[in-house]
Amino acid sequence: MEIIRNQSFGGERPLFGIHDTRLENVTITEGESGIKCCQRIEADGCRFIGKYPWWHVDGSLITNCVFEVGSRSAIWYSNDMVMRDTVIDAPKFFREMRGLTLENVQLNDADETFWRVSDLTVRNVRLHEGTYPFMFCEGVDVDGLESDSRYVFQYVRNAVIRNARIVTKDAFWETENVTIYDSVLDGEYLGWHSRNLRLVRCHIAGEQPLCYVDGLVLEDCTFDAACDRAFEDSTAIDATIRGSISEIKNPCSGRIVADSVGRVTLDAHLRAPGNCQIITL
Repeated sequence: MEIIRNQSFGGERPLFGIHDTRLENVTITEGESGIKCCQRIEADGCRFIGKYPWWHVDGSLITNCVFEVGSRSAIWYSNDMVMRDTVIDAPKFFREMRGLTLENVQLNDADETFWRVSDLTVRNVRLHEGTYPFMFCEGVDVDGLESDSRYVFQYVRNAVIRNARIVTKDAFWETENVTIYDSVLDGEYLGWHSRNLRLVRCHIAGEQPLCYVDGLVLEDCTFDAACDRAFEDSTAIDATIRGSISEIKNPCSGRIVADSVGRVTLDAHLRAPGNCQIITL
């Protein structure tokens, strides 16, 4: 493997088409598409300043690097990538990719990041600000995530999420086959219009959670006092709630067991079959 050390590259496509190359303490300065159409590239201790620095690169290892604000839309169309111990200050990262692993990565502007990524593994990652991270992702494995980005995990399929703390709005809409373990989910309108959504030992906060869900499982979950109008129009519910829940409204079918329920609302808008069992212990 060729090694390039302690150099700077700028302008248009300065490292176009390189392969089997390791970059150490390299800076990609102002310009566009610094590393493009490449294969088997490693980068350690590097700094990326210019736009679109890492497109169409297959087989990447990125460690101890910094992507500055100007490197927006930096990594697209690049398969089989591992990134570790890296800080990203720019938005719109990771688009149209397959086989992406992140470990100990900080994203300080997560706006429109992780779009249409498949086979995504996340370990100890922090997302800050921005909207719609993880749109249309498939095959997602998360263990350790902190996020205050809005509208996270929309249209995601086949995901397992563990040990997450997510403060957001409108999270997990239109998802399919998603399981979440041991996490805090704080945001309005959690999980609306999803299919086969399972929450295990999670704490749920925010208004109107878990409505319009088809196939909803809760195991030993807790609810914040502000969670009102939960489960509206949801079907095939199998929920076990520890402690109290403030309000259950118009669940369509299934079974909800809670230590206590503040209020049950069943009104003229209850959809058929309208036979959900609500049991207090």
